[in-house]
Amino acid sequence: MTISQRLKQVPDSYFGKTMGRKIIHGPLSLVNMAVGIPDGETPKGILDTFAEALYIPDNQKYGAFHGKEDFKRAIVDFYKRHYDVTLDKDEEVCILYGTKNGLVGLPTSIVDPGETVLLPDPGYTDYLAGVMLADAKPVSLNLEPPDYLPDWSTLSKETLKETRLVYLTYPNNPTGSTATHEVFEEAVNQFKGTKTKIVHDFAYSAFGFDHKNPSILQTPDAKDLAVEIYSLSKGFNMSGFRVGFAVGNKDMISALKKYQTHTHAGMFGALQDAATYALNNCDDFLVQQSDTFKKRRDFFQTQLDDAGIPYEPMKGGIFIWIATPTGYDGEEFVEFLLRDQSILVAPGIPFGENGRNYVRVSLALDDAQLEEAARRLKTLAPMYKNNI
Repeated sequence: MTISQRLKQVPDSYFGKTMGRKIIHGPLSLVNMAVGIPDGETPKGILDTFAEALYIPDNQKYGAFHGKEDFKRAIVDFYKRHYDVTLDKDEEVCILYGTKNGLVGLPTSIVDPGETVLLPDPGYTDYLAGVMLADAKPVSLNLEPPDYLPDWSTLSKETLKETRLVYLTYPNNPTGSTATHEVFEEAVNQFKGTKTKIVHDFAYSAFGFDHKNPSILQTPDAKDLAVEIYSLSKGFNMSGFRVGFAVGNKDMISALKKYQTHTHAGMFGALQDAATYALNNCDDFLVQQSDTFKKRRDFFQTQLDDAGIPYEPMKGGIFIWIATPTGYDGEEFVEFLLRDQSILVAPGIPFGENGRNYVRVSLALDDAQLEEAARRLKTLAPMYKNNI
């Protein structure tokens, strides 16, 4: 097999190898609760804008590598309107062809081989790939239940001194935990004046149930050391469009833009026009998205409570982090659920060692499917008696 040693050492992407595969399940109809994207349709105005933009001659040609002025202005206006954060559209904004490209490409852009990068455990699976492709050194940032927030005092002074990049992600994928302004203030103050930078993955920003999710850039001095990566996939139901952006620290943005000039040749203009419309016109839709998933959260957690099935409180995002019964790790429980209940969920193990005895359950289903999934899971209550 022809493959570089660098790429060979990177674990296979969990979702890359599982999405689209044939699912073998038990006799019941399959309920897919492993999906990491909201289930609704893209708003009509976004689709209409995209369709019309296809016929604009300039959109059928190469565009500016770093994006249209209207799109960058829409990003700036969106952050000012939602977070009261002022951005420079030329120096503090980087358009991304899907936020995963930015999250994976950032270590190569700003970290040297052998330098330390702190990765949340549990946290999104592909952060590790970006670190390994940069020949950097991944170190776990241990997050513990029920809040899954960083405790900087648990890290040695040597580790903190050697760290060049920290990944944070709130609402957290996979646990559904959220951060407050104070959490970001602690992070910024911990690394202010050092060589350490922070990247905050804000993919599930729209989904905050107990309070609106804050931006790390609202923290004083955050732009001195942090960037935030925002996705249009989840809040706007635009996952297939592959559009996002990074905002914040101008040096990090500059490095990421340089990296992209060698890996991409500019985003399709019609996509930018659709994204511009979304940012400028769909604030109410973001509220509806959050309300929808809050109702689902309230219903599903009540069902789990009734059955005595343990889980971590879901404060944001679209996932519930459910503990496995005694005697099962996450992967074993995934296979059991498929075989016994025809329910597909994601194991916690790919998200870090702290996910070994959990599964990630998506609420991106319609009401009928969600009710059916809850009914089936409640029949497993006897399996959890030994967990108490």
